[in-house]
Amino acid sequence: MLDSGRMNRTTINKRINTIKQVFRWAVAEEMILPSVYHGLQAVPGLRRGRSKAREAKPILPVADSLINATLPHMPPIVADMVRIHRLVGCRPGELCQLRPINVDTSVDVWVYRPESHKTEHHGHDRMIYIGPKAQAILTPYLQRDPKSHCFSPAESVARLREAQRARRKTPIQPSQHDRRKTKPKRSPRTSYSKDSYNRAIGRAIKMANKARSKEAEDMGIEPILLPHWHANQLRHAAATEIRREYGLEAAQLILGHAKADVTQVYAERDARLAMEVSKKIG
Repeated sequence: MLDSGRMNRTTINKRINTIKQVFRWAVAEEMILPSVYHGLQAVPGLRRGRSKAREAKPILPVADSLINATLPHMPPIVADMVRIHRLVGCRPGELCQLRPINVDTSVDVWVYRPESHKTEHHGHDRMIYIGPKAQAILTPYLQRDPKSHCFSPAESVARLREAQRARRKTPIQPSQHDRRKTKPKRSPRTSYSKDSYNRAIGRAIKMANKARSKEAEDMGIEPILLPHWHANQLRHAAATEIRREYGLEAAQLILGHAKADVTQVYAERDARLAMEVSKKIG
């Protein structure tokens, strides 16, 4: 049941489309008559202002100044993820599942093909183009087991502990060499999810604001706090820049919004344009 009073319009329309896909599958399996599915196709999605459904707030791009103010408070791995994300404009989940085996480094502009992506069920082939700037950040993360994830929370925690030991001024006692539990209830995972990636960004924003509040208190002034932002806003920031500099078609190609029913000639032209743009901006 779709409760238009609790869900926003976008979510309701997505669920309507999902229901239509289920009925389409049922027709293919000869479980229902085709006329049932055809009748369902005539049901339109909710339009803006035509129901009690809430309107989802538009996702706005995050300003580079805000990114730069947050970066120093992030673990190095998360900071590199953010820098790469801002340059290539992929989806957060696509960045999190990146592995060396999925990146073709044999060409000037590297091509990353995610194992799974949002539109794969439509038969779309997703290619993410990685230009020179992003390559320089990503290169050290490719020097590992080709099938392991490039960005690992477990590795990030290990780096943090190593840095803490390096900053320690007093000698480490034998009993303090390793205080980690032998069987912890929760251990850091080997790859980020879009949720843990966003949580890491959120923690960095809180740390930045804590430092700003302390500095402002020492100076006797009101602090200027950073607003919260999330990973998908990096994708929107990249889209805004690409569209402004290179046009709507280039933005669609880089972001993976190209249609699937184009001819082979058109697809080749698209790939050349996407690589040219990535070479300049990413």
